This record gives sequence, structure tokens and C-alpha cells, in this order.
Amino acid sequence: MPNTAAERAYAHVKSAILDGSLPGGELLTEGQVAEQIGVSRTPVREAMLRLEAEGMLRLYPKKGAMVVPVTAAEAENVIEARALLENWAARRLFVDAPLQELASQLSQLVEQMRGAQDAGDVGSFSTIDRTFHESIVAAAGNDILTRVYRSLRERQICLSVSVMRVSRERMTVAIAEHTRLVELLCAGDAEGFVGHLDQHMADAAAHLRKAR
Repeated sequence: MPNTAAERAYAHVKSAILDGSLPGGELLTEGQVAEQIGVSRTPVREAMLRLEAEGMLRLYPKKGAMVVPVTAAEAENVIEARALLENWAARRLFVDAPLQELASQLSQLVEQMRGAQDAGDVGSFSTIDRTFHESIVAAAGNDILTRVYRSLRERQICLSVSVMRVSRERMTVAIAEHTRLVELLCAGDAEGFVGHLDQHMADAAAHLRKAR
């Protein structure tokens, strides 16, 4: 749990952006956020400055802030960068990563995705999907690339929520594809895992483009 008022404000606004509650182009004010979470405007201002530095908000003096939309060009760049990082990570896994431990972790996440689908919780589904892919990259053991990847995913998750709302059946497809990735990991099938992950990324990218 966030400890300070500024951290609470930061977590509140960022969560709303990532789960789609605050879509791109939405305007918000310090007063609105302060009232929602019961703090003064000063920590909200600090949180907004932090989110502006992360590229999620654009501040307008004396007016408030706007949620920065993910442009078509940025979406393409994010998708391409993600694909490169995940492909590298997938290959690296089979060099020295603890595959069975990772497979167990990913299997649990797939079960959580099923639960989110059953509950119709699109925001949680997208968050779990993000954790699944981050876990693959993190297991490759490069902390710098993991941080870069996390920032990319936070931009794309804003798009992912809209895709799931447009096409709920995509949730079922995603679960099946993630399940297959776990199976290939358990089998130690490096080429199969990399190939399936590449195709999974390509399919997800196609849905994102279609949604835009």
C-alpha cells in the first residue's frame, strides 16, 4: 500500500489510466483527485508531475491535466519494441533460467486470468496479462531491460483494455495461447516456445491495430 499522500494520489490516477477508467484525452483537475481520495491538492500536484514525467499526463497550468492518448505511431513503436524484447527474453530463458519455477508461476497467472474472465473483470485480466509477459522478461535476468519493458507495457495496457472491450472472445483466445506457452515451457521446447510467443505477439498486435 502507498504510504504517503503523494504516493496514494499517484497510484490512484495511474491505476485509473491503466484500467481505462481515465481514457486518453480525458481531463482531470487536482481538486477532483484530491476529493476522490481525501487528500490536499499539494500531493496530487506532486503525483501529476510524476505522471507527466512518465508520459501519462500533460499538465496545463491553472486548468488541470489531460491523459495523454497513445497515438497510432507510438502504438506501432511500442509493439515493435515489445516483440524484440520478448523474443530475446524467450531465447535467454532456455540458457540458464529456472524453467519449472517460471512455468509454475505462469500457470498460476493463467488461472487468475480465467477467474478474471469469469468475473467479467477486463481491467484485472489486462493487468494479469501484463504480469504474465513481464515475468517472462524478468526471468531472463536483465534488470535494465525488464524496467524498459515494464514502461512499454504500461503504455500498451491502455490500448489492451479497449481491445478486450471490443472483442471479449479475445480473452478466451489469450488464455488458450498463454496455456500453450506454459506447456511448451514445461516441455523444454525452446524453439516451440519462441515461435508460439512470436505468433501470440503478432496476433495481439493485429487486434490492437484493428481496435484503433
